[in-house]
Amino acid sequence: MPGPGNVGERVRNLRLTRRLSQAQLAGHDLSDSYISLIESGKRTPTPTVLRMLAERLGCTPEYLAEGVEPEQRAHLEVRERHAHLALLGGDPVTAEAGFDEVIARSDDQELTARARWGRARALEELGRTDEAIALFEELREQAERDPGRASWLPPVIALARCYHAVGDLGQAIALGERAMERLRRLGLGVGQEHTEAGRILLLAYVDRSDPRRAHEIGRRLLFPEVPGDVSSTSASYQRASLLALDEGTIGDSLYFADQALAARSDGLPVQTHARLHLAAAKALLRGVPPFSDAAPSPLPGDAGGVVPTSGEYSGTGLPGIERPRAEGTRESAQEALGLLQGAADLKGAEATESVIAKARALVLVGELDQAIVLLEEFIDAGMALAPPGNGPRPVPAPPDNELVARTQRTVLARLVLARARVAQGDSGAAQAVLRAASEQLTTLPAGRPAAHLYRELGEMYELVRSNDDAAAAYRRALEAAGLHPARAQEATSDLGRV
Repeated sequence: MPGPGNVGERVRNLRLTRRLSQAQLAGHDLSDSYISLIESGKRTPTPTVLRMLAERLGCTPEYLAEGVEPEQRAHLEVRERHAHLALLGGDPVTAEAGFDEVIARSDDQELTARARWGRARALEELGRTDEAIALFEELREQAERDPGRASWLPPVIALARCYHAVGDLGQAIALGERAMERLRRLGLGVGQEHTEAGRILLLAYVDRSDPRRAHEIGRRLLFPEVPGDVSSTSASYQRASLLALDEGTIGDSLYFADQALAARSDGLPVQTHARLHLAAAKALLRGVPPFSDAAPSPLPGDAGGVVPTSGEYSGTGLPGIERPRAEGTRESAQEALGLLQGAADLKGAEATESVIAKARALVLVGELDQAIVLLEEFIDAGMALAPPGNGPRPVPAPPDNELVARTQRTVLARLVLARARVAQGDSGAAQAVLRAASEQLTTLPAGRPAAHLYRELGEMYELVRSNDDAAAAYRRALEAAGLHPARAQEATSDLGRV
């Protein structure tokens, strides 16, 4: 553990432990009044005096100065690295414990900052996103106060990702655009930061129903003007580091110099590429035109564009409810399947999302049997197709964030399975799947993820001509999002003249 208090308190505590008077500790070289000033914190000993006092007190100068012995510091350095390894290995619980130990025992600012960053990432991985946001915000504020010590880009990008996860699209987009603007000013159109900030913006603009902006960002990421090979990425980082140095932002300069060295040895991390491909595929399946099209045709909602209609959909009659969103074209689905081949290295939850996205794309291109096989490997198809009375019974939403996330993915898989059954012409099987999905949805806490799922459930009920169930699902979507349908009221004035 670090020694208590400041230098003076450590000197006093050790002197009393050794049963020395101030005069005895001062010896012939110092005065007892000077020792008193040191112990009261009114004087800071020079390195020479520290070495002299440490020798007489039987400790190291490092202990007197910082409260940590060299062996302890080395142990904490190793502990922090092992915590990062646990985080990269998919064990955020062990990682959090390791980072907590380092933060509690270290008084080294740089080591503590690295441990706080790691702890924030572990909290994010554990689904404790609000706690992660609070810690990332502290790291951002600290970096902005002292730009000579650290770069604010990593916490800003992490915050954009976290705010998107909790459904705050305004904050996610504002922070993502701020990061992209900073990268643009530094001439960085490649690299991990550019890819991650762009990926977040792509998904946020899709969620905000802005396919034009999403297409623009996705195309720039997938078809960069400058190829992102290792040498050019490293050179771009090096140029950005020099520009930041000229600006006087030493923290950015050091950060990008480190990234240039890492790019030389590692290139763009495989996981970063895979996550971008998954995000782009999901965008294509949400109505964004193929990114291979440089100038897409007018999008729904654009001036001069026409909103596609379909005889399969009917109006809901509910305020605030949009028409069911497009699932994407056959061409978009084909491109999505190609992108998902580059997401094969994803693990865990992201690998599951990739499977569901692939199944959704396969439905759009007409490969229904293959889509159903993929989904049945993920969910219990027998339970999904069971009669409603024998289906799973609603239970209170569990507090386990990972269990909630797994439930969300299972509901989504059921909804895609229902699409496949509809495409096969089996409306009865589709309705059975939808009832099972509806019952499972009731176990989820309110929030944006549940609202999205209820909205898609409503769309699916429209497809099978179950308008009452569709209306109920849309109402639940509004409630999950924190909204309530307005009640119809009789007009008290001639609104036509207003």
